[in-house]
Amino acid sequence: MFTSLIDGPTAPADAPSRFMRLLALALQAQTLVKLKLGKPLGDDDGLDHLQVREILLRGERQLSLLWRYRTKDVTKNHSLDEGLGLLQSLLGTRFAHAHLITRHEDVQLAYSRKGRPTLRVGKLAAPVDVPVTGGAGHDKDKQRYLDLQKPFWLDLGLAQQVRGEQQLVPAMARKWKQINKFIEIFAAALKSSGLDQRDAVHVADFGSGKGYLTFAMHDWLRQLGKDAQVTGVELREDMVRLCGDAAARHGLNGVAGLRFDQGDVRSYTPARIDVMIALHACDIATDYAIHLGLRAGAQVIMCSPCCHKQLRPQMKSPALLKPLLQHGIHLGQEAEMVTDGLRALLLDAEGYDTQVFEFVALEHTSKNKMILAVRRNTPASAEHRAAVLAQIDDIKRFYGIREQALQSLLAA
Repeated sequence: MFTSLIDGPTAPADAPSRFMRLLALALQAQTLVKLKLGKPLGDDDGLDHLQVREILLRGERQLSLLWRYRTKDVTKNHSLDEGLGLLQSLLGTRFAHAHLITRHEDVQLAYSRKGRPTLRVGKLAAPVDVPVTGGAGHDKDKQRYLDLQKPFWLDLGLAQQVRGEQQLVPAMARKWKQINKFIEIFAAALKSSGLDQRDAVHVADFGSGKGYLTFAMHDWLRQLGKDAQVTGVELREDMVRLCGDAAARHGLNGVAGLRFDQGDVRSYTPARIDVMIALHACDIATDYAIHLGLRAGAQVIMCSPCCHKQLRPQMKSPALLKPLLQHGIHLGQEAEMVTDGLRALLLDAEGYDTQVFEFVALEHTSKNKMILAVRRNTPASAEHRAAVLAQIDDIKRFYGIREQALQSLLAA
């Protein structure tokens, strides 16, 4: 059913924690297909297994737990936070096996008779459709994480004054939805990484442009009561000046923690990074951004790549695929998939739980792919790292790829 990322099972000390992080990431990315807990432990009360799915109940996303007994079924619904906490408490105490399927991954957690956990993470051969929760789409579209009434949105051109009332500029409706969706993912990543428990969070946003996301992240962290230290890094001097002036005008710079620097991801060196953001960094600029995040020990790395140019001229079409890749659009899509797939594998080898997914609908932007990496509590084992690097070598050999920027940066 799936191709394993590793040769056989691994037994990291935090296997259950990693399983729960992958589940939380799947919920955050809305890629959960199904979850089943089996092999009950303890007294025989007729319990067979537990099925878990996401539902929308009165406008709130919830986890529905179906307890299957030999003679009856019992359904209980929980908030996402409550449900995740309950599931974590059941692993290894009530059930000896957990099987998670997301759109792209097959994850299995198993406990031996001695209570020793092992984890298998595999990539599905083909993406699986995510079940639709009744009415979820309409309700989720209405959910907003940010306050449009904040005055800085006027400075950035996202809002306007209409008869004394601050309103969204109609042409910016899609951009506003993208910003809120990003903050939803950002918030979930903070929780998954444990950064939500820290008083101070340091964020670097490379290629910050007009600062929409930079201001949004700073505002969201301040809403949480955090000491938000958020820096936007941008090459264009006029954009740095625009955002810096807006931050100063509203008292968000200085001790408030929002700043904008002119700089290049290839040479910029921040003092500290907990979260590294790089959206729409062109071609290998994404690799430089990921590398900077790795060097800085970032807990969370979030990238939305574009302009996948480096690998395409290197790639040789394997004989079997030549009839498919003779069309330029297919070759471009293949180069994009291989580029971001290799980046995800390299992040995995460096000790990060990594997902690649569509974070907004294609109708809103063509640059809709997200690479989200959350650092694991324990480094990747030497065996796991070697297995992943061997897979990378096999893929490069298959396509005739000589060099990939992130791998070269890591080697140097």
